[in-house]
Amino acid sequence: MTDAIPPRRPLTLRDVSEAAGVSEMTVSRVLRNRGDVSAATRERVLETAREMGYVPNKIAGALASSRVNLVAVVIPSISNMVFPDVMAGISAALDETPLQPVVGLTSYKPEKEEKVLYEMLSWRPSGVILAGLEHTEASRAMLSVAGIPVIEVMDTDGEPIDCAVGISHRGAAQAMADAIVDAGYKKIGFVGTSLGMDHRARKRFEGFVAQLGKRGLELADREFYGGGSGMAKGRELTAAMLARSPDLDFIYYSNDVVGAGGLLYCVEKGYDIPGKLGLAGFNGVDILGGQPMRLATIDSCRAEIGKLAAGLVLSRMDTAGAPEIVKLTPKLERGDTMRGPE
Repeated sequence: MTDAIPPRRPLTLRDVSEAAGVSEMTVSRVLRNRGDVSAATRERVLETAREMGYVPNKIAGALASSRVNLVAVVIPSISNMVFPDVMAGISAALDETPLQPVVGLTSYKPEKEEKVLYEMLSWRPSGVILAGLEHTEASRAMLSVAGIPVIEVMDTDGEPIDCAVGISHRGAAQAMADAIVDAGYKKIGFVGTSLGMDHRARKRFEGFVAQLGKRGLELADREFYGGGSGMAKGRELTAAMLARSPDLDFIYYSNDVVGAGGLLYCVEKGYDIPGKLGLAGFNGVDILGGQPMRLATIDSCRAEIGKLAAGLVLSRMDTAGAPEIVKLTPKLERGDTMRGPE
C-alpha cells in the first residue's frame, strides 16, 4: 500500500520565515514594503518567497486595511474594439504601482452591472472605474457609499457620482455634423446601433440630428441594427440604404467597424469617394489603417481616458477630493472619405 499523498495547503508566512531564517513579522514587513528591514534581509526574503511561489493572502490584509490592491474595472464588452484601448491605458498607468485592474463585464445591461458591482465591491477594491454615467439606483447607492474613488469613463454628458473622464458624445457628433455640412454634403444618411442601453451611441445620434437641424438639414435616411457591430453588417446596411436612397451623398456610421464594412462595399461598387459620396465613422480604431481608403472619423481618446482614470484612482486613494470632471477634446480626422470645407 502506497503512502497517502498529503493534502495540498497554501504556503504561509511561517513557511517563508522558516526557509529564509527570519521571523514572520520580518517577512510581513518585507512583503508589505513597510518597517525597518535591511536591504540584505529584504532581498533574501523576497528571493525565498519567489522561489517558493508564495502569494500573500490579500483577504487577510484587507481585514486590517479595509482595502485590497485591486481596481474594479466595469465595462460593457471586450469584443467591442473600444474597450481594449481603455484597458491598455489603465494597465499602463498602474504598471509601476501595487494596484492591479480586475475586469467585470455588463453586456450593456444595467441589472448585470448592478450584480457585478455588488460582487466587486464586496472585495473592497482600492477604486472603481466604470463605463458611462447611467446606472440603476441601487448601483449609484453602492458606489456613493463605497468610500473609494469612483471614476466614470467615456462620457461627460451628465453628472458623475464622484469623478468622470471622457468626451462629450453630443459635442463630438455635433462637430461631425458641422464638418459634413461645411464640406457641402446635403443628403445625409445615418447607420447605427439600436439606441436601447448604449447611452453614448444615443447621445451621438441626438447631437448629430440636432446639429443638422441647426444647419437647416434633416436626415435623409436612417438605419438601426441590433446585436454586435461588424463589418459584414456595415456592408449589408450600406447596400440596403443606398438601394433605398440612391441620392444620398453622405453616410455617417455610429462606429468605425460598421463604417469600414460600408466603405468596402462602396469601393467595390465603384462609388466616387469622397466626391459624390462621403463616409465617416466614430472612435478612430486601428482597423482603419488596413482599409483601401482611410475612413473619416473622430478619435475618442480611449487610451488617454484609461490612463487619466487610473491616475485619479491613485491620487484619490488616501485623500478624498472634490468631484472632478476631466473633459477631453476629440479630434476630427477627415481621412480619405470626406471632402474638405467648401
